[in-house]
Amino acid sequence: MRKSFTAFVLWMTLVVSPSYADQLTDLIAGDTESQTTPGADKVIDVNSSVQDDKKIQERLQKIFSEMDNLKNIKILTSNGIVTLQGEVNSAPAEKKAIQLSQQVEGVVEVESELVITHDVQERLETTWQKLVKTAKALVTGFPLFLLAIIAFTLTVIFGRWLSRRQSLYRRIAPNYFIASLLGQITRLLFILLGLVIALSLLDLTALIGSVLGAAGIIGLAVGFAVRDTVENYITSILLSLRNPFEVNDLVNIDGNEGNVVRLTTRATILLSPDGNHIRIPNSIVFKAVIINYTRNAERRFQFDAGIDANQDLQIAQSLALQTLGSIEGVLAEPKPMVIIEELGNSSIVLRIYAWTDQDKFDFLKVRSETIRQIKLAFDQANIVMPEPIYQIKIGNETGIDLKQKNNADQERVYPAHKQPRIITHATIDISTDNTIEKKVVEEHEHGDTENLLGKNASQE
Repeated sequence: MRKSFTAFVLWMTLVVSPSYADQLTDLIAGDTESQTTPGADKVIDVNSSVQDDKKIQERLQKIFSEMDNLKNIKILTSNGIVTLQGEVNSAPAEKKAIQLSQQVEGVVEVESELVITHDVQERLETTWQKLVKTAKALVTGFPLFLLAIIAFTLTVIFGRWLSRRQSLYRRIAPNYFIASLLGQITRLLFILLGLVIALSLLDLTALIGSVLGAAGIIGLAVGFAVRDTVENYITSILLSLRNPFEVNDLVNIDGNEGNVVRLTTRATILLSPDGNHIRIPNSIVFKAVIINYTRNAERRFQFDAGIDANQDLQIAQSLALQTLGSIEGVLAEPKPMVIIEELGNSSIVLRIYAWTDQDKFDFLKVRSETIRQIKLAFDQANIVMPEPIYQIKIGNETGIDLKQKNNADQERVYPAHKQPRIITHATIDISTDNTIEKKVVEEHEHGDTENLLGKNASQE
């Protein structure tokens, strides 16, 4: 508000003088009338006399005598052609003399032989007169100028007060960011309204269209210059409207995984499981594939377990399902599942699927405990997870001797350290780990940065 007020004061100081206002209005509005030569379209009269030349000369002398900077000009007239001689104190004075001469009826052409004087004393007098005239204009127009400033200031202050009434905008748009955006637009509208009122008081309404046009051109140029920033700002609006994630949601955005800390007008901030801040521009977030692990409380995990090829697969699957049903944190619905994934070189791979409730249990801890319990159950049931078996080919002079163990005819014997053993149960902590979530909450409690995410917006 201070910057806009300072700019307004400087600008109004320049235009407070009526003469300056007229010149500036003509310049901005593109008035080309002064560039057109008066009398250029006149029809030359075939009747011309000495009396007509005398009348032209007398008329111009009377006009020039009323103007201090033109009274010393000598006028010569012949057949409608006016010749101006003498000295003037400035180029505008010369231009004025020529313009006045062309406006007199009967003048065909104006020849200027005027010389711009460089006399220091005369220049000083002319400058002093201009300063005195400007000072008088300032003193005369000061009350109106002061009234315009007061009107502009009061309008801006009221607009600023109204823009901070977030409760009003929340009724229109529940989303926090949209409500804040409406407040900023309201403030801008009141600034423009104050400018219009001030210019109207100073009778400079012709400048309003030019000022708005110039502002639009400047805004367009700035928009091209900061294209990426504008793109991030627009995408932040779209993200806040759709709410694909909320604060503390565990998400994966373009390969970056972490808990959402905040959404700003420029970027989305994540806190990785390692405690590092990840800043992703909103334009990338809007286009990226987003995996939200928190939006649905029920989440499935999986892992593979290899068993010996001689084992009964149906018994192994049934045992795995029974074990899954007895593990705390594994949900009965949706039901867990054990499938035969593939036939390996030395084992058969079982793939185990199970679900857990992330709101009640820690996902990684439940998965870890499930793997441990499955391994324990397989060991107790003598379902062995064998090591890979390799075939060794040894060459000799007579040919190739293949030495390979026939698994179909002989029962596999495992060394003593591979024999199944009973493992005692221990209490395993599978409660949720809220370390990262607590850090996010702490940042919001102690931070003073913007956050555009809100629970009232629709969710994707």
